[in-house]
Amino acid sequence: MMFPDVKTTLNLFGIHRRKVAGDWSYPPHEHPQYEINYLLEGHQTMRVNGMEYDQRAGDLLLLRPGDVHSSRSGDGQPFEYFCIHFDLDDRLFLSLLGRMEQTLFPAASPIARKIRPALGKMMEPDSAANARSVAGRMRLQSTVFELLAQLWDAVSAETLQLSPQSYGKVELAHEIAGRLQGLANQTFRKGKSGEEPYGIREIAAALGISVSYCNRIFREVYGQSPRAYWSELMLHEACHLLSDPRYTVQTISAILGYRDIAHFSRQFKRWTGAAPSDYRKQHSRLE
Repeated sequence: MMFPDVKTTLNLFGIHRRKVAGDWSYPPHEHPQYEINYLLEGHQTMRVNGMEYDQRAGDLLLLRPGDVHSSRSGDGQPFEYFCIHFDLDDRLFLSLLGRMEQTLFPAASPIARKIRPALGKMMEPDSAANARSVAGRMRLQSTVFELLAQLWDAVSAETLQLSPQSYGKVELAHEIAGRLQGLANQTFRKGKSGEEPYGIREIAAALGISVSYCNRIFREVYGQSPRAYWSELMLHEACHLLSDPRYTVQTISAILGYRDIAHFSRQFKRWTGAAPSDYRKQHSRLE
């Protein structure tokens, strides 16, 4: 039994549970992460991109990066909410969220009901204190991944209501991404060239589709070309290796399949604007 390789980075910011007075308000602001705002008690009015949403206990708000939003009590009485800011690098998941138009999900909606158990687990009395330990952080991330999995199931099943044809496109794009990840891992393990055209012709042939159709479906779902996705895989691995002082830049260049260190350095600078050595100085892990 072979499982697919999994490389998904989840970042969590500003998780908090807060009870505020009836005269409390928060001014308009935005941030580069997604936000889940869950109302526990009371009545909150959230203004998002000029639209007002009345949020009651059990209702869920999903805010996207760049959404300008502000908050106040909806009835002049205290209210209590739970808030999570997150980002992750799963293109398929982000593509799904990006196609959503709904912001407020009532308590009785399938989406709110689906993720409520994971939210409840995060709000258990000792969760915040335990999250200060390594094991606690791992458990917190595990719970958030479960929450996002439930969100994926609910959104893909109800909000988007994908037709069998559209769902087939999503699955095909996901298969292409998986095969690209597999080719990238072969590159890293065997020192194959990371500079070559990443095998998209071979992937298209194996799936029985044309290269142009392969490129078009992938772009529709992921919002970028397979070549750009391949470059992201290479950059992610390069940054990971550069953060580890055990590897020299020359060794990293060889692992990634570049013919010489100069070519790798030029490519890395095109990706990030910084030379590998400069990036390493800023991001090296302590042994």
